[in-house]
Amino acid sequence: MNLAALSTTQIAIIAAIIVVLVAGIAIALFARKRRTQRLRTQFGGAEYARAVKEGGSQQKAEALLDKRAEHVEALHIRPLAPADRARFIESWTRVQARFVDGPGGAVTDADQLLGDVMSTRGYPVSDFEQRAADLSVHHPLVLENYRAAHQTALRQSQGQANTEDLRQAMIHYRSLFEELVGEPETARAKAAS
Repeated sequence: MNLAALSTTQIAIIAAIIVVLVAGIAIALFARKRRTQRLRTQFGGAEYARAVKEGGSQQKAEALLDKRAEHVEALHIRPLAPADRARFIESWTRVQARFVDGPGGAVTDADQLLGDVMSTRGYPVSDFEQRAADLSVHHPLVLENYRAAHQTALRQSQGQANTEDLRQAMIHYRSLFEELVGEPETARAKAAS
């Protein structure tokens, strides 16, 4: 192509096309960066990294995380009724009291109680990995604790967890329990400030 043979109009059109292409690429890169930041914030850095590792690429992981969020939004997760909240808090108090005499049984009961709380709130509870994925959408800060506690409960069922492991599992379960049961109070406190 001979640039000297091009008219001023042709050069202007070529320059405009180049500017539009560069702007389009810049907008696409900005949108991708923004999506990544949004997903890291929503799911937390640990869960985002886990999704990238399991998905094999950032693009696949982000698509998976977006699908997770859509799935959870379709579940119609609801807050606990006051009577359910009171019943679960009472049950949790009993589970914690049992820890002194039977830490293994208390951890198993805590795991079951959390399943009951999630079910009552509207989460599907058939499969642990699906439960964890669903919880990751609204409760990313306690998700790693929940995963660790569940692993300890599984090890305990095989007789492979010591008392310190079980104590740590109860602490982890409590953080998720408090978040799931105390959610409306947390929302009201945020709205008041």
